[in-house]
Amino acid sequence: MSPSVSRALNTVGLIAIGAVLLIAFVDQLSLHDLPCPLCLLQRAGFVGAGFGLALNMRFGPRPSHYALTLFSAIAGASVSVRQTLLHIVPGTGTYGQAILGMHFYAWAFVLFVLIIVGTAAMLLFDRQFTNHHNGTPTLSRAAAIVIVFFGLLVLGNAVSTGLECGGGLCPDNPVSYQLLSH
Repeated sequence: MSPSVSRALNTVGLIAIGAVLLIAFVDQLSLHDLPCPLCLLQRAGFVGAGFGLALNMRFGPRPSHYALTLFSAIAGASVSVRQTLLHIVPGTGTYGQAILGMHFYAWAFVLFVLIIVGTAAMLLFDRQFTNHHNGTPTLSRAAAIVIVFFGLLVLGNAVSTGLECGGGLCPDNPVSYQLLSH
């Protein structure tokens, strides 16, 4: 696999992660379904995984960038498993709305596993790590747009988290934005 094909696949991956963050953010804003602390940690896992892919797009594929993606996805998967186990016990209820029969945290686990498997598969192709040119690779306009879109999603989620948690501990079951309710 050439470095350019690798960057294209990383772009597709970043679009997918951006879509996940966008869906969660739209759900939060349109249905007033505020994310719990574990949900916020899962979003952080997606952000970290996306950041690793964005680094590959901008600076060319490197094992260290894939490592960041893997570590972030493993952390996010751990949090989503924890949340799933909290709600799997009969009588504990669930958190948030179900989508196609599964809750966001269950979907998050599936997506984190896909990120882990996809990233591990990408690491099998050593040729992408060869540098055929000097300096930093040129970033296409489409790739730059994807990175900017991802950055805006990260910024929006960060602002929303600040508003929700008020700069302190986030409530276990948030019902309002702490900074806006005062």
